[in-house]
Amino acid sequence: MNRVPSRRSALAATLAGLALALTACGGGGSQTPAASSSDTSLSDVKSKGEIVVATEGTYKPFSFHAEGAGDLTGYDVEIARAVAEKLGVKATFQETQFDGIFAGLDAKRFDTIANQISINDERKAKYDFSKPYTVSTGVIVTKADNNSITGFDSLKGKTTAQSLTSNFYKMAVDAGANVQSVEGWAQGVALVRQGRVDAIVNDKLTYLDYAKTNPDAGLKIAAETTEKSESAFVFRKGSTELTKAVDKALDDLRTDGTLAKISEKYFGTDVTK
Repeated sequence: MNRVPSRRSALAATLAGLALALTACGGGGSQTPAASSSDTSLSDVKSKGEIVVATEGTYKPFSFHAEGAGDLTGYDVEIARAVAEKLGVKATFQETQFDGIFAGLDAKRFDTIANQISINDERKAKYDFSKPYTVSTGVIVTKADNNSITGFDSLKGKTTAQSLTSNFYKMAVDAGANVQSVEGWAQGVALVRQGRVDAIVNDKLTYLDYAKTNPDAGLKIAAETTEKSESAFVFRKGSTELTKAVDKALDDLRTDGTLAKISEKYFGTDVTK
């Protein structure tokens, strides 16, 4: 059993603590542990007048160069610029390949990432996330006149075109589909249009971007998942103040209609909520 300290012992401990505090105060420029661990993420951005944003620059329609070699633009780029304006700073972009983008954040080469980074538990354990600015689902895309597929259970025995490395390949296989391997969306959707496969399972944003630029493709969304994928800005762990400021900026941009306007421009619908 632990003994309760006497009143005298408690007093002695208090005086000793006071002496240590006075000694620390006389130490001039030394910092206390609390001061050295304070969050300066927002003040750092404010003091330099810019928020440095990592993005791929080759990921259309989210982050790409207009006409291939023009200015950097895209859905994520425009949202990042709008957020920076709300923060009262400039958005400066660092184009980074995806396989090195998190390492660059860890190394403090930039303040945040805007590149359709989906929120998941593994990433949340290592990084801070803003509120999501993109919400999407998985969809089954068929020819507009195909009425035989109305849900994922309808894929059993049907043929879909999938990249074998994507999560959508597993979804199609789990639903009982026969999968024809393709390199990506462009090749897969061409097979659907040609009637060589029944469907393709992919991300809804990918389809919406394609449908906006190819309105006469003769395709439709036959079904979509109930599970949603959410994408957000990513920050180093402990960047609480900057994350809060970006959340506030996103709230304001959602209220004044800016997020919806940017979304409509790229996808023809609001994918921000």
